[in-house]
Amino acid sequence: MTTLLTSLTALAALLFLAVVAVALVRISGLLEEIGGTGSSYLAKLRLGLRAIDRETSHLPAAAVPVNKGLADVAAGLTAVDATLGDLHEALSRQEDR
Repeated sequence: MTTLLTSLTALAALLFLAVVAVALVRISGLLEEIGGTGSSYLAKLRLGLRAIDRETSHLPAAAVPVNKGLADVAAGLTAVDATLGDLHEALSRQEDR
């Protein structure tokens, strides 16, 4: 009985490996089409990503001054908000008279 179960297990393992091998052979053509040549989708994607990287490489250096300027704008807008709030209260009190 042990010999039979061992043989069936070995046969199942071989069958599994055969199925995996057949699947890999069947998709290898598609994988070659995706990334195997210079005109493949993967090569085009790589070139596009490299262009994006090159075109946006200056952004980290420019972000610090922009952030500082936006912080100054935020401080100014906070002051305007406070002034408009005071103005609104004054106008509301004037209407109540």
